[in-house]
Amino acid sequence: MTQLFKLAGTRIALGLLTLFAVSILIFGAVSLLPGDLAQELLGQRATPEAVAKLREELGLNEPLVSRYLSWLGGALQGDFGTSMANGRGIAELIGARLVNTLKLAAYAAVIAVPVSIALGLMAALYRNTLFDRGVNVITLMTISFPEFFVGYILILVFSAKLQWLPSIANIPDDASLGTFLNAAFLPALTLTLVITAHMMRMTRAAIINLLARPYIEMAGLKGMPRARVILRHALPNALAPIINVVALNLAYLITGVVVVEVVFVYPGLGQLLVDSVSKRDVPVVQAACLIFASVYIILNIAADVLSIAVNPRLMHRKG
Repeated sequence: MTQLFKLAGTRIALGLLTLFAVSILIFGAVSLLPGDLAQELLGQRATPEAVAKLREELGLNEPLVSRYLSWLGGALQGDFGTSMANGRGIAELIGARLVNTLKLAAYAAVIAVPVSIALGLMAALYRNTLFDRGVNVITLMTISFPEFFVGYILILVFSAKLQWLPSIANIPDDASLGTFLNAAFLPALTLTLVITAHMMRMTRAAIINLLARPYIEMAGLKGMPRARVILRHALPNALAPIINVVALNLAYLITGVVVVEVVFVYPGLGQLLVDSVSKRDVPVVQAACLIFASVYIILNIAADVLSIAVNPRLMHRKG
């Protein structure tokens, strides 16, 4: 247990170092965009005096390092500044949108994780059968299409043709659970179809890899049913890679929702990021990118630690 805590501490330290490097990249990349931000905000007809005044208010005349340290210090305290588009506090603006994105990711995960693991187990159980080949073909097809294409196909079928579900995920702040589940079903289904292939194929590969082990063969020779062999003996030993791929796909669900949120006009952090880019609202763009990076790093650390927790042999290097 002590080794696991040490390992978790090391991973967290590396994650913080990575996040620090990412924050430098985010701030530097946005700051080095071509054009004068003050001029862009005021328009081409703005007088030089007005542009100079706005540059002074935004702190654009200060050195890049000073602006970065000021931004990073505020971000560590939860203060990302004020939106240039509407004057609202960025923390308040992002808070509700982040909650919506997390709710959508959780909705998709509740569908995708059990379905993927079940399909992977069944594909391993009925290896090289028509079911196995069919599941592989269908999941590879869904993952090969870009998210916006899958989303538009679902809108065409379920909204335009069948008229079962709304094409726009317009969810008010006080929406009930039923309203949310109905409005967000198509975005969640789009994300589910995109990530199912990864988790299903990893589950299938991990189980098949274990089926050739001597203790699995011995269990089969003793007359134990194949389904029981997989569920009782193979699955527990295959949890490490499965947990890893599930956690990585959960990270994708939260950080890769930008396209899906734009397609369905879902009021999440991804939609806010796209809107802020179009309005050149730089502080909001920087804050949203930093939050996405933080969530992705946290879930990667969790995947690493959980994989080792369920399989302590991964903690020891092979000689």
